[in-house]
Amino acid sequence: MSEKPRLVYVNGRGRMEPIRWLLAAAGVEFEEKFLETREQLLKLIEDGSLLFQQLPLVEIDGMKMVQTRAILSYIAGKYNLYGKDLKERALIDMYVEGITDLMHMLLMFPFSPPEAKEKNLASIADRATKRYFPVFEKVLKQHGQDFLVGNRFSWADVQLLEAILAVEEKIPAVLSGFPQLQAFKTKISNMPTIKKFLQPGSPRKPPPDEHYVATVMEVFK
Repeated sequence: MSEKPRLVYVNGRGRMEPIRWLLAAAGVEFEEKFLETREQLLKLIEDGSLLFQQLPLVEIDGMKMVQTRAILSYIAGKYNLYGKDLKERALIDMYVEGITDLMHMLLMFPFSPPEAKEKNLASIADRATKRYFPVFEKVLKQHGQDFLVGNRFSWADVQLLEAILAVEEKIPAVLSGFPQLQAFKTKISNMPTIKKFLQPGSPRKPPPDEHYVATVMEVFK
């Protein structure tokens, strides 16, 4: 039996959270090592563990993988969450890229200066309701299926649910005009592996707080 994947990052969401989500969705248990100091990061760089001197780092199948997108692609392919052919994979890639653009705004939000938070929150709401969520609402409505691509569970479904829940934390009524996405959220949230990940005590990380921001600033400078 192969060893559990080992995730190395700070103790918070950041760029590792979609990786946690995807592994959890695939039913894969993993271990985590949390960095708390700049020195710990520099030691990883000196050891040659970080190809581009950046986290996240995932140790899996004898590899030390960096670059979030590469890690996610590998996990999706390994656990049959990446479509059945090139066309489905292209759709999944497009959807994931769009979701990642939205999630980047949420990723940076905790680091906004206090005077910019209200404006940045309004930008997140605007992008979510006018650019990104309408796309997925339309896709689900047009093909009438439970999942985004090929009527089977994929990486795109996992990332979309992560994004929906993350935006709802900031804007609770954000799905009020999107009935297809409301139904999608309910269905995907109740899939056994996802339901387990959404329970208290799972590896899912809470919304970023001041301690998380301070740790990120200390480790990554």
